[in-house]
Amino acid sequence: MFSIYKKEVASYFNSLIGYLAISLFLLITGLVLWFFPDSSMLETGYASLEGFFSLAPYLLIFLIPAITMRSIAGEKADGTYDLLLSRPISLKQIVIEKYAGSLTIVILAILPTIVYAITLYVLAFPIGNIDLGATIGSYLGLLLLSSAFVALSIFCSSLTQNPIIAFLLAIFLCFTIYYGIGAIAQLPIFTAVADGLAGMGIQSHYDAVSRGVLAAQDFIYFLSFSIFFLTLSIGHLGRFFRARKTTFTVYIGTIVFLLILNQSFFYNLFGRIDFTEDKRFTLSDTSKELIKNLDQDIYITIFLDGDLPSGFKRLRRAAIDMASDLQAYSDGRIKINLVNPLEGNEQQQQEFTQALINRGLYPTNLSVKSESGFSQKLIFPAAIVNTDSLEVNISLLQNKTGADPEYVLNNSIQNLEYAFASAIRKVIADKISYIGFTEGHGEPSDLELYDAMHTLMVGNQVGRLHLDSIHLEDLKQIQIIVIAKPIKPFSESEKYKLDYFIRHGGGVIWAIDQLDASLDALRSQGNQTVIGRQLNLDDQLFLYGARLNYNMIADLNCGQIPLSVGNIGGNAQIELSPWYFFPILMPISTHPVVKNLDGIRTEFIGTIDTVACTGIKKEVILQTSPFTRLLNTPMALSLQMVEERPDPTKFRTKPEPVGILLSGKFPYIFENRPVPSGIQSPVDLSNISKPAKMLVISDGDWLINQVNAKDQSPYPLGWDRYTEQQFANKIFLENIVDYLVNDESLIALRNREVKLRLLDQAKVRNEKVQWQVINIIVPLVLLLLIGSVQQYIRKKKYTKKLPI
Repeated sequence: MFSIYKKEVASYFNSLIGYLAISLFLLITGLVLWFFPDSSMLETGYASLEGFFSLAPYLLIFLIPAITMRSIAGEKADGTYDLLLSRPISLKQIVIEKYAGSLTIVILAILPTIVYAITLYVLAFPIGNIDLGATIGSYLGLLLLSSAFVALSIFCSSLTQNPIIAFLLAIFLCFTIYYGIGAIAQLPIFTAVADGLAGMGIQSHYDAVSRGVLAAQDFIYFLSFSIFFLTLSIGHLGRFFRARKTTFTVYIGTIVFLLILNQSFFYNLFGRIDFTEDKRFTLSDTSKELIKNLDQDIYITIFLDGDLPSGFKRLRRAAIDMASDLQAYSDGRIKINLVNPLEGNEQQQQEFTQALINRGLYPTNLSVKSESGFSQKLIFPAAIVNTDSLEVNISLLQNKTGADPEYVLNNSIQNLEYAFASAIRKVIADKISYIGFTEGHGEPSDLELYDAMHTLMVGNQVGRLHLDSIHLEDLKQIQIIVIAKPIKPFSESEKYKLDYFIRHGGGVIWAIDQLDASLDALRSQGNQTVIGRQLNLDDQLFLYGARLNYNMIADLNCGQIPLSVGNIGGNAQIELSPWYFFPILMPISTHPVVKNLDGIRTEFIGTIDTVACTGIKKEVILQTSPFTRLLNTPMALSLQMVEERPDPTKFRTKPEPVGILLSGKFPYIFENRPVPSGIQSPVDLSNISKPAKMLVISDGDWLINQVNAKDQSPYPLGWDRYTEQQFANKIFLENIVDYLVNDESLIALRNREVKLRLLDQAKVRNEKVQWQVINIIVPLVLLLLIGSVQQYIRKKKYTKKLPI
């Protein structure tokens, strides 16, 4: 049975044209991936073969038809096809052995590319920092793709007796089914059936497998594709030997079998295998449960597209992969759209850019290296998740000041599942969460809290809350109370209502300024005596496990303020000066609320101590830098202090806690105390104690957005108009609200780890030519060695020794 298989393989390697075709494949692959700078894997900086697996399908579209064009058409052209039929083997065996032989040749052609993987293994930093599991999985995807192309090309070879026609027809059909169907699916006319149409093409299935994930759906697709075209080949070649009715019966039976095989029942039966070492393409149970029973369509639009630097291409690919994984579990409810906002002419680009900015999506300005130097390029690392009635913006890029760009991008990739899952939960929520910002104690105005409140309005009902007038029962309808920078004391009745709210499981954000300090007062008066505020909350917070101290932090890691440094020609000269009382908090905690966050801007912040409290879990999530100095009240502040050179010895202390999370069953602060006056229909709370969570942070300014003095429009929360820098205040607020409102399993998605795999840049720089030569020449040398061994064996086998 294997005679035709062995003949197919041997005859191909007996021909110089066979070696030439494979040599061209290896040479082009080597040049594109290792020599040409725009596509070189050495230039990307990552220890990944993604470039090879993206390029290989297009080269195989030419290589595989060249290998198979003579498999049947050549037999017919040479007149050996009838001789082949005279052998005691069935037509089915002939086709299958021809298919197996051609696939073996393709595998042998791909085999020398393992040199690429070995090179990346050696060049990785540290050595061996390459995802071998993902590489093996990707090679498996290339094998499945090759099997599909071989089956299709065998069919084309069976249609004609001219090998050149078979070659050209196979190229056309392979390209059409691989790329063409997906391209056609993007046309506006096919919008309604775009996903189903794209799924008929090979590319979407290969893209899924080539990243290192084998899903039952993709495996069954490739298996069905090969079976279908092999069946067509057998049926076409046997049309003269059996009735047409029998042939069509076989065709119909095969199609019905394959349709049954491609039902979702079989997909769910076998699941999927994630070959990657860190399982980065495996969704958490939280995400699966979230999208498993969607009752409406969800649209994910990703704007990170176009000509991007290698790092952002990786982020783009990761975002698409994450969206695709969510789509795979959504039973078709999630639709994905990729948009390049910088397409079209200059006017169209400006209009689209402004439209995105108006929707709260802000671009990032990149310095892109080119032959002529560096050029500026705008990109939108953002996405929108929406239903027909609600949409949520997603920032795909999680900046972190001072971090290496590669680590910033990797952190962004780690955050993708949480970003998408959180947005999906907001747009499908059937129960609205009520969030109240307190008023009546001198809290900031609606304009100052505009962006904080507006940010939380997506999926929530947000408004102002007056504790003095709300009824106890109405507090049960609220999920979070935000106490943002009050300056007047709380009454005992208001504290009672807060206690009632907390003991019924409500979440609280305590953003408290213990000191009466203001930059506006300093500018108008020149100096200010800072004293503590009496808010009448100390005893309540103390019993909950937190004590806000009456001190002020001076931190060398701080924001800047504009100050006049002189006058030239009647114009004031303004310079930005460090203001040590505006600390920038750089989270170092691994808690998912703040993990990998950028700096959080604060003003006149103090320290917090934790207090022993039975049953309360306390976690410090925000601290100052190690270069901190504590100033106790009362104290005098003056803008002249910016001119003082700080004494480094006084700032070398230790990080001071300024933000803590408290969770558990909180004590009843009015136990054995009379109910305050003003409480109508008091409730005995001694037996009511549901688990609750709260954030205590010793600053209220982090929730206040700056305001444009010209038109009184609010800036985004965390935006510093002086330094034109965006801090992570808004993201921190969104995270903490997710933590307080939702199950902790959602915010825990921020703990996802994706290992960063980089090349050793020093080794790449010093040994670049050497590795280019190795990866271009060695595969060709391996092919030459294989050919030499094969010719030696052939020569030895067929050379007869003459008798002496």
